[in-house]
Amino acid sequence: MPEEEPSPDQIKLIHKLNLFKIKGRDKRGRKILRIIGKNFPARSLTVDLLKKYLEVKIFPKLERPFVIVYIHTDVHKSDNFPGISYLRAVYDAIPVTVKQYLETVYFVHPDLQSRIFLATFGRFLFTGGLYAKLNYVTRLAYLWEHVRRNAIEIPEFVCDHDEDLEYRPMMDYGLESDYRRVYESPVVDPSVAMYSMRCIS
Repeated sequence: MPEEEPSPDQIKLIHKLNLFKIKGRDKRGRKILRIIGKNFPARSLTVDLLKKYLEVKIFPKLERPFVIVYIHTDVHKSDNFPGISYLRAVYDAIPVTVKQYLETVYFVHPDLQSRIFLATFGRFLFTGGLYAKLNYVTRLAYLWEHVRRNAIEIPEFVCDHDEDLEYRPMMDYGLESDYRRVYESPVVDPSVAMYSMRCIS
């Protein structure tokens, strides 16, 4: 069965999700591919469609050494996690040259569930050494050791979560909920910029 070809409208929709963005360089001069896990529509984006989008819009721009900044903040299995077979199919579709150019994956705000998942399945799911390139980043302050603040846009909700973690460190291990954001966060006007000056200044 032939793979699904993305239409211009579908490509535009994926682009609008702000899931992938290639912009800026890290402190070693490598391109940055930023991925925001929360924006992943796990229930509606098919494997074939995502593979074709990456093939057309992302892979051609990664012809030199690059790093991935994957932001895991607010990813939930039912909404944003596509499943093991999905991830493996997408990973297998990445050209060998692109895999070779990928030097580091900065995994921002890993939760206990993602750590256990990767510790259990990472070496089998991502063959070719990707698991060894994984670098857990529990706080944005540690990301700034490798990436200049003005080189990458960080959404407001990521900054909020980072602040919560500073004051409630047990949230890192799933032993305490981030109740403040769930029950006390104000209604946000969508017309307001989604990127915080706290993250880029």
